[in-house]
Amino acid sequence: MVHIIVAFPNMENGKNIKNILVKNGFHVSALCATGDQALHHADLLEEGLVVCAGRMTDMMCEQLREYLPDSFEMIVISAPTVWEGKSLEHAVCLTMPLKVHEFISTVEMIAYSIERKRKKRKFRRQERSEEERQAIRKAKELLMARNQMTEEEAHRYIQKTSMDSGTGLAETAQMILSMIQR
Repeated sequence: MVHIIVAFPNMENGKNIKNILVKNGFHVSALCATGDQALHHADLLEEGLVVCAGRMTDMMCEQLREYLPDSFEMIVISAPTVWEGKSLEHAVCLTMPLKVHEFISTVEMIAYSIERKRKKRKFRRQERSEEERQAIRKAKELLMARNQMTEEEAHRYIQKTSMDSGTGLAETAQMILSMIQR
């Protein structure tokens, strides 16, 4: 689930955007009237999407983008006159009048991108401590000696057991060691 923050100085416009998102299956985490409020909510969340106006009472969308954490994406909805001669990096700009199907497909695309980034971070290989590496090595040695496995077979066994049980490789190695050394 992607956290969405809606920030519009005109609360009626903000509520309308929120209603469009909710009707299309998205979860709106916060509805704000100022950029400062949006930044406050963004600091409480790990990642997400900010949908905002080009101008808010306390800052322009460029300032909001600058202060947002890098893990946040941004959609700016504004009149075409706001964009004349400007380009906003790391944000998608939609002009008024808003086409709902264009807006929803843009949100879906960004939500998919955020989910992919989250999965990549989750599965990024983590450095193992020396203790964890030793546990894995000892578990492999025990499996090799006890079950006449090659090192590759023992490693594959630990990997498969780890995936089947939903635990990490080091934790699985510890379980194997505790079971075999009884």
